[in-house]
Amino acid sequence: MRTERNLTRLDRVFARLDREPERPAGLDVPRMSRHRIVLFSATLAFYLAIVVAVLATTWLVRFDWQVMFFRPYQQWPEIHAFLDYWVVLGQRGPTAVMVAAWLGWRSWRQHTIRPLLTFGAALLLLNVTVGAAKIGMGRLGPHYATTIGASEMGLGGDIFPSGHTANAVVTWGILAYMASTPRTRRYLSALSAVVSLSVGLTTVYLGTHWLSDVFLGWAAGLLVLLALPWVEPLLTRVEGWIFSVRDLWRDRRAGAGVPAPATPVPAMSPQAASVPADGPQVREPVGVARPARSHLAPGPHTPRSERSPVTPAGSRRPPHSERASRASTPARPVAGG
Repeated sequence: MRTERNLTRLDRVFARLDREPERPAGLDVPRMSRHRIVLFSATLAFYLAIVVAVLATTWLVRFDWQVMFFRPYQQWPEIHAFLDYWVVLGQRGPTAVMVAAWLGWRSWRQHTIRPLLTFGAALLLLNVTVGAAKIGMGRLGPHYATTIGASEMGLGGDIFPSGHTANAVVTWGILAYMASTPRTRRYLSALSAVVSLSVGLTTVYLGTHWLSDVFLGWAAGLLVLLALPWVEPLLTRVEGWIFSVRDLWRDRRAGAGVPAPATPVPAMSPQAASVPADGPQVREPVGVARPARSHLAPGPHTPRSERSPVTPAGSRRPPHSERASRASTPARPVAGG
């Protein structure tokens, strides 16, 4: 039987997740309310309006070119170095690591893996929707534009919508989405809005995106956040499946750790023993342990440093066939005087 002392680290993690959550009992999982549906519909309409305005080469495209010719990075060069670091808050790799670490701590405190599952689902939706839009519309950026006043659509680019902006909206907005109290949710919503807005405008300052790219990036990230309540039932089933697999794996480990009962071997009686031709053979009864063979000499064992040196008897020289022993040589007669 497994005790708390010999539990593995993974067992202790799942044992903590089995406890009751510490979050407030009155806080429910966000649902797709009527207010959220209205916001989702308005954001989707804004998204489509931006796409149509760029495809039709309207005033929005002309405004993009005016901002590009204004060259903000030349107008305010003193903040260029700072904004080079600030735009990292919209890069997916560094921000995902930071937010995943925070949500992992939340999962540990609340004894549930829902925060990490929600963040993973949000990133998956972001990659699929924004990636498909980038590839499908193929717009070139300001640094690679070829025709002044054109929308630069369908030329193989990948900047429409802005990935930095959409990632900033989703990555920092998920903290507000997972907030445990309404007050915290309001503060985190304001903070994520400021960060995402500043990151989007920073890309325009650096000249890597059109202003319309940033508008579409804001709408794309907000659509992902507003659509998350539709994914919550699926996340609940995934969490239940993960715990069921955990239970099955734990049961298999527990079954593999129990030793099988030993089958008793009947002892052979002397009458049942076969008698060979040269006489009866004495057999040891089964189950009697044989004395262990000792390779040491009997008696107390003394260390090598305390033993007295022993000179081997006889000569160490190998025998020689032509050499006669000195003892067998006859003594020579001594001549008399």
